[in-house]
Amino acid sequence: MHRGVRRKPIFEDEMDHQVLLQIIKTSLSKYNCWLHAYCLMTNHVHLLLETGDIEIGKFMKYMSECYAIYYNHKYGYRGHVFESRYKSCLVKEDTYFLQTSRYIHLNPVKAQMAEYPEDYLPGPVRIWMEKKKSVKKI
Repeated sequence: MHRGVRRKPIFEDEMDHQVLLQIIKTSLSKYNCWLHAYCLMTNHVHLLLETGDIEIGKFMKYMSECYAIYYNHKYGYRGHVFESRYKSCLVKEDTYFLQTSRYIHLNPVKAQMAEYPEDYLPGPVRIWMEKKKSVKKI
């Protein structure tokens, strides 16, 4: 989890969400990581990453710096966008992996920002549901 400085919003509009998602995609490619789950909340981000051989800190540093440069330039701000260091934990067991994924996807519901995970924008569950609906049945 990576939270905005002083718990302030890190997204002002939909473009900010899209830019961070693109930065995450670039970071995944650059560091050969896999993203299993994510949630972009108003003032923080949850990522369930598989990093392979690299240290997660390299991925997070790159992602955070890229987004901070974009955000500060766009809004004329200076300084930190994210407060302190990100929070992370090692997920080794399948049951903990599923529990973590569930927590991430249900975060907007728990925060009363949506009734169901698929109702939350911008959320991966909604994107997945829309893709599933667009697949034609044979």
